[in-house]
Amino acid sequence: MHVVDTTVFFSPTSGGVKRYLMAKHAWYAAHTPWRHTLLVPGEREEFAPGGISTLRGVRIPGTFNYRLPIDPPRWSAMLAALEPDLIEVGDAFHPAWCAAQVAQRRGIPLVAFFHSNLPQLVTQRMGTTIGAGFARYVRWLYARFDAVLAPSRYMRDYLRGLGVTRVICQPLGVDVDTFNPAQRTLDVRRELGLGQDTRLLVFAGRFSGEKNLPVLFEAFARLGKPYHLLLIGGGEAKSFAPNVTAIPYRRDSGELARWIASCDALVHAGTRETFGLVIVEALACGRPVIAARAGAVPELVDGEVGLLVEPGDAQSFADSIAALYDRDISALGRAARERALRLSWTQAFQAQLATYASLGVRVRAPAPQTASA
Repeated sequence: MHVVDTTVFFSPTSGGVKRYLMAKHAWYAAHTPWRHTLLVPGEREEFAPGGISTLRGVRIPGTFNYRLPIDPPRWSAMLAALEPDLIEVGDAFHPAWCAAQVAQRRGIPLVAFFHSNLPQLVTQRMGTTIGAGFARYVRWLYARFDAVLAPSRYMRDYLRGLGVTRVICQPLGVDVDTFNPAQRTLDVRRELGLGQDTRLLVFAGRFSGEKNLPVLFEAFARLGKPYHLLLIGGGEAKSFAPNVTAIPYRRDSGELARWIASCDALVHAGTRETFGLVIVEALACGRPVIAARAGAVPELVDGEVGLLVEPGDAQSFADSIAALYDRDISALGRAARERALRLSWTQAFQAQLATYASLGVRVRAPAPQTASA
């Protein structure tokens, strides 16, 4: 059995789609007899069945080091040469059409994973008319797929509202061994040149418009000392207030886990999360989360593990951040860890195997495993 995942959403820097695909690749190798191959953009062409096959692509300005291959026939040819038994597509661009052609010729199941809400992003940047057209395009495209995986109930219901059928809720997961409270080992305040009384919160991700970083900047400007915001990532933001520090994205998951686990809490102002992978990673590190009550975030965060804030309201963020320190942060962290243990990659991929089996794929399920605390 050979499963091939293909998408343009694969940045060498990092990103949620890449973390999902690399976790899937490692899990399949450890727990199944199947081969798993990725076909993604890269600096050069490389054909690597059972590994990461790449097709040369041009870098897209203003993105998180994403590349766009400009030769769809070559993408189709490489995909066909891999001889897949099932194809999963992680975007709605030309890889989806290439995969549909190959799947039809081979008579194999075709699955889509709706990682990014592109109609909403298009609406935000180009207006409602173009956004509505893109929503119709998504419905038209996904009519060709045997199943469409949505990472949250919020996205499942959204796709059904567009008229997309055969939608299945497939939450993502987290590496509960790498993202672990035991990673709380860095003296982050010393590393950043801050006082030991600093109340340090972290954001990790792209510095892009949909993350609503200006809301966090205004909240921390209102809070002032001793509150400090650590940004881990890269992108559009360039200058920061005195109580905001930015460092490059941590490419190694263990390094990212150490930075997150060594801060007091994660803050996240984005309102368009289809799942919120970094939120689950923070929960797994035993860190409370303060996030906007929007998108899929309320499926992960509540008063037991953090605080939900009115979207786009800097004062509400400031008030909630201050209120966090009136609560038992250690108790919140323990509850956060317990919640994350129910969202491991093993549970996610076992559910995905069941979906594949429902499409006629012969699946030999791995033995259930218990996530470590």
